[in-house]
Amino acid sequence: MVANPTLVVLLAAFVAVTWGFSPILEKRGLSSGGAPIQAALVFVAVSTGLYWTVLLALDGGSVLEGVGLWSVAVFGVAGVIGTAVGRIFLFEGVGRVGASVSGACVSTRPVFSAALAWVWLGEALGAFQLAGICVLVLGLSVVSLSEGGDTSGWEASDLVYPIVAASLFGAGFVLRRFGLLKTGMSPLKAVAINETAALVALAAFVIVRGDPSTLRRRKRSYAYFTLGGVAVAAGLLAFFGALSLPEGRVAAVDPIAATAPLFTVGFSYVLLEGVERVTRLLVVGVALTVVGAAVVAL
Repeated sequence: MVANPTLVVLLAAFVAVTWGFSPILEKRGLSSGGAPIQAALVFVAVSTGLYWTVLLALDGGSVLEGVGLWSVAVFGVAGVIGTAVGRIFLFEGVGRVGASVSGACVSTRPVFSAALAWVWLGEALGAFQLAGICVLVLGLSVVSLSEGGDTSGWEASDLVYPIVAASLFGAGFVLRRFGLLKTGMSPLKAVAINETAALVALAAFVIVRGDPSTLRRRKRSYAYFTLGGVAVAAGLLAFFGALSLPEGRVAAVDPIAATAPLFTVGFSYVLLEGVERVTRLLVVGVALTVVGAAVVAL
């Protein structure tokens, strides 16, 4: 395959834009009468359908080849923890503090991934990463004092929701990495199993909960959540596409994709007027958080 660094940058930038735009759709859906569990269910249902469609188009009848119980167990647990439960906390956070502030908190995922990989996988945690963590913590401190985000106001304790989501996403990331190292499964197939397990878990939770109001929401909220699910899934496919290219090293792709919160702030300023407040201090805090997360990821 011929190296194409420009294509890598374009794909990584597409990831940042789509992942930066999806929180706007999440906030619009929640503001239109949607609920966090409903949002998580719709997002995962959309992504699951898209991933299996792409897999069937690429692999056809051999789509289940090499899929064993061990790989299903690993990626299934990752899906329940890092996707199903993580997204419930994420959407609760978006509803409470807003898309821009929540996006900054979720960008702390590399910190949790690095810490878990250090403990579980024995990966090194050096001075460079520790410095990045310090910058990231400083950024979150500025965000918490920025008076930005949801115009109805929020408490510092509300940041727990998106930060817990980041920790769950980080745990899911490490589990997927462990599974890819041990099973040799393709990333796309692994994520398809991951999303399927998350969808089953969310559907089971809704059924056991037995609350019909969970899904009896306005049609407009479903439209926003569906579009948000398409944006997230398209971004992840582009992420895999960038990594599959000769020049697509993680160190080249992930820092670009990690700028998504900056796009969220920009989209919030333009598209969420009256719903969210974007202050200068918020922009500074988000920028510091993104830089810190990029340093940790590197």
